[in-house]
Amino acid sequence: MKNQTKALLYASFVILCWSTVATAFKIALSELTYTQLLLISSITATIVYLISIITEKKCNLLIQCFSNKKLIFQTIILGLINPLTYYLLLFKSYSLLPAQIAQPLTCSWQILLPVFAFFFLKKKISNFQWLGLIISFSGIFIISTQGNFSGIKFNSTTGVILALSCAFFWAFFWTLKIKSNVDTTVELFLSFLMSSFVLITYFCFKGIETLSLKGLSAGIYIGIFEMGLAFLCWARALKLSNNTAMLSQLTYLAPFLSLILIHFILGEQIHWATIAGLSLIIGGILLSNKKIFNKIRYNIQAIRTS
Repeated sequence: MKNQTKALLYASFVILCWSTVATAFKIALSELTYTQLLLISSITATIVYLISIITEKKCNLLIQCFSNKKLIFQTIILGLINPLTYYLLLFKSYSLLPAQIAQPLTCSWQILLPVFAFFFLKKKISNFQWLGLIISFSGIFIISTQGNFSGIKFNSTTGVILALSCAFFWAFFWTLKIKSNVDTTVELFLSFLMSSFVLITYFCFKGIETLSLKGLSAGIYIGIFEMGLAFLCWARALKLSNNTAMLSQLTYLAPFLSLILIHFILGEQIHWATIAGLSLIIGGILLSNKKIFNKIRYNIQAIRTS
């Protein structure tokens, strides 16, 4: 089998994983609190990354990180941003909003990349990128209001703010991460390990109620497929492919496939404003897509686009 074919198979698996997570979030949150969900999924993802480090023989890289105080401090800071803060905001937003609203809003992180690159990497924003930002933000507005322009009223103001905050923290995390020289798998393992430690400490004081099998299974699924395997397979796809730009474009199928699952599994009636707004968000992202941001995008998309 040719490398490009293998890359497409890996990418297809990743897209399927990403398209299921919004539905999985809502199922899990019907049984768990958002903090319980993060505890289960974070511990699961930590185990997935540890297995990957062992099988890929990267234990020496992990040991080097533990012996470097600067890297440990850096990992703690990044871990506080992602996964801890990011996923707390993400899961809470999904608990307050219909999946068809939360999912497109949280995937809007890509439109913030030019802005973050301008402030942190000193990259200029072109006219096309400004136009792309305006188009994408109009899509966010349409989704947030569900097309109710006469009497503007958000489905859940708190939920919308949290969902957009997720996009902010996600883009901010990967803008900082782009300057890191640490192996990404090792760094993500350490970040999830730190997140798991904080959450375990929190629940040791708070106490945790008995978890249902359905909620526990959903949390483990999210940890394995959304937080863990999706990244590992995406990294493998990028390594094998001779056309990474094509793979990057394929990821935009995930949000639309996600809406299909949201409709048939969760039973949500998909509003026209969701489809229109999501199309505008992705259209704006594609319009503002410039080569100088490819390195950032590929690193970010190495873990998720939802």
